[in-house]
Amino acid sequence: MSELGQNVMAKIDGDILTLTVDLSKEGSLSGSKKSMVIGSTKGNRRMEYNGAGVMVGLNVYRKCD
Repeated sequence: MSELGQNVMAKIDGDILTLTVDLSKEGSLSGSKKSMVIGSTKGNRRMEYNGAGVMVGLNVYRKCD
């Protein structure tokens, strides 16, 4: 697995892309301060697949109480 962003790990095995986010991590407050970011690629990230690239963008968050 390779680190793809903040608390985001990624692995391509054959034709399967697996993303892993540790939901037990506290994360950081979003810019708007309305949510807690648990994991993020912080934009789109390129991963190599079959000699070409695929783009991955992921945000995992929860609303602040």
